[in-house]
Amino acid sequence: MPPHDELSRQCALTREVKPVDELIRFVVSPDGAVVPDTDARAEGRGVWVTLGQAAVAEALKRKAFARSLKASVEVPADLAALTRLRLGQRLLQALSMARKAGQVVTGATKVKAAIESGTVIALLTATDAAADGRQKLLGSLKGFTLSAREAGVEGAEASHFELLDSNQLGLALGLENVIHAALTNGAAAQAAVEKARRLALYTAKPTGSDTDRTAVDGDVLPEATDERREIHG
Repeated sequence: MPPHDELSRQCALTREVKPVDELIRFVVSPDGAVVPDTDARAEGRGVWVTLGQAAVAEALKRKAFARSLKASVEVPADLAALTRLRLGQRLLQALSMARKAGQVVTGATKVKAAIESGTVIALLTATDAAADGRQKLLGSLKGFTLSAREAGVEGAEASHFELLDSNQLGLALGLENVIHAALTNGAAAQAAVEKARRLALYTAKPTGSDTDRTAVDGDVLPEATDERREIHG
């Protein structure tokens, strides 16, 4: 099988062929209902849809799942929200794994130091962070990125995500009310970046104002208490 980033599939809604990183897979559960296969590993025939909440909702409306599967299947009315929930759960799990691997730093001072050391691959800001604190760390991130580019350093860019509130970040990282965090070099942290990227694409509300930033402004995960209970309980 070719590498994951070389695979492509056809979106059941638009019929457009896209890389699998820009799609999300759905399968039929044992009880006959369509469910998101967020890791694209479940057995059986799958249906691929463009990675976006609006696309999933439209695919439901247009009965794209039954058409692609060529079968009568149960499609939950809240499939788009359920998919978002599952993507959020994957991110929380990945952040917890990155913490256990020692690839997360928290707190504005430590995050700023990590940015300046060149070890940060993603900056995480709580959706309820104060504007001044957010801008200071974004300024540090932009400054380091610009300096690295001018020096010809490759791979210095780091993403910025605003996907979770301070309580969610804290519980995922085993702390209380985390406002600022950063993922540092390592496989576990890179996996968390990918999960964050997919959730951000799914719920995207791009601002276009921040370099190397993927943001969901003011948006937090639904049913957060249940998500954290599954991950931490």
